[in-house]
Amino acid sequence: DSVAIVSKEGKRNWIYPRRPKGFFTMIRGIVSIVLLAILFVTPFIRIGGHPRFLLNVIERKFILFGTIFGPHDFYLLGLALITFIIFVILFTVVFGRLFCGWICPQTVFMEMVFRKIDYWIEGDHKQQRRLNESLWTRQKITRKGLKHTIYFVVSFLISNVLLAWVIGADSLLGIVTDSSAEHFAGLSTMLVFTGVFYWIFAWFREQACILVCPYGRLQGVLLDRRSIVIAYDYVRGEPRGRLLRGQHRTAGDCIDCQLCVDVCPTGIDIRNGTQLECVNCTACIDACDMVMEKVKKPKRLIRYDSANGIAEKKRQVWTPRVVGYAVVLTLLAALLTFLLARRTDVDVTVLRTPGMFYQEQPDGRLSNVYDVKVLNKTFEPVSLSLSLEGLNGEIQLIGDSLRPGPQGIIHGKFLVLLEPEEIKSMTIPLRITVQSGGKVVGNVTTTFLGRPSRK
Repeated sequence: DSVAIVSKEGKRNWIYPRRPKGFFTMIRGIVSIVLLAILFVTPFIRIGGHPRFLLNVIERKFILFGTIFGPHDFYLLGLALITFIIFVILFTVVFGRLFCGWICPQTVFMEMVFRKIDYWIEGDHKQQRRLNESLWTRQKITRKGLKHTIYFVVSFLISNVLLAWVIGADSLLGIVTDSSAEHFAGLSTMLVFTGVFYWIFAWFREQACILVCPYGRLQGVLLDRRSIVIAYDYVRGEPRGRLLRGQHRTAGDCIDCQLCVDVCPTGIDIRNGTQLECVNCTACIDACDMVMEKVKKPKRLIRYDSANGIAEKKRQVWTPRVVGYAVVLTLLAALLTFLLARRTDVDVTVLRTPGMFYQEQPDGRLSNVYDVKVLNKTFEPVSLSLSLEGLNGEIQLIGDSLRPGPQGIIHGKFLVLLEPEEIKSMTIPLRITVQSGGKVVGNVTTTFLGRPSRK
């Protein structure tokens, strides 16, 4: 009935979590190393002189796995975002807030980077509390100064890497090596991000998960008694009671040691049930398992389980709601896959020039004028040629050839000339083949207006 980070007087209650140890902590450490490696290495991977990943929101240019997506592909990005949201909803309905404890950047940086700096410089939770409550001495100033200096350096590195994801490694290198006057905006952005990250991890900390992140509040409408969460087995553990030597024990398996509370990075007692602050970090599982081993009791008094699994000893994952979300997710994923498979490297749009009818040529053929727009989605320039399919006629470009540069757009005009015998009605369907380097890259359909032959 209260938030652990707020005292009874309404002030900030600073959390000093005990250093967790155990199987899940080790696995989370490995996962975090992999995620951090992906974050710090990926924006600098280049193949063929081009980045494999880029999330340039400013210029509306995204590169995913070497494929470039621009404003013309926003419908794909929007559909991908909707699909991801449905996936998160489905994942939460089944597995609870597992994403927060294992993958969320806030948790990865806070628990696997900045907390470890705390433990390395200031010691475990009791030493940290004593240091903060002590008077300012030379030792305290040295430790605090060293810690916050490392905080700032790490925050600066994070801001540089995230900027590389947005503007690219080359632009970031220019900001770092060139004069600050030449890249004032980029340098200012980098420093602002550094300040924000430093403030979050040095002071705001777990409040980002509890007060800001909306995901925790979504649990209230997404979770039910069949969702898998980190849960305390109250059936086995209650009533709680201290373990006393030489005394016959009649209480439950929980010896009320408080270690599950001590290791919690948000300061909650998991024995009170699923709470908004719980990020499913598994620290309480490892702490409780360690105690159960010492008192020779079965492990997993705290474990991944559902409310029904604890109370009724049974799990039911496939509920009507889960099935519904799974069907919607499957349909969206199938649609996204279909659209990605049909996506071409070159888009050609052909429209008959408005306000113009057919023209008679000196050789007796009839012609129409068309506007053409070519969008090159690749990193290389392309040269396109147009040809008629299934009709006796030809296409004549007006002006320059169709050679858009990398990620370029060009506009042009061309004539379609048909022999009189091909015109059997006022409107003739046309199918135009688009080729690049001798390969067909697409087909465009339009219409031809003319006068039917009287022969």
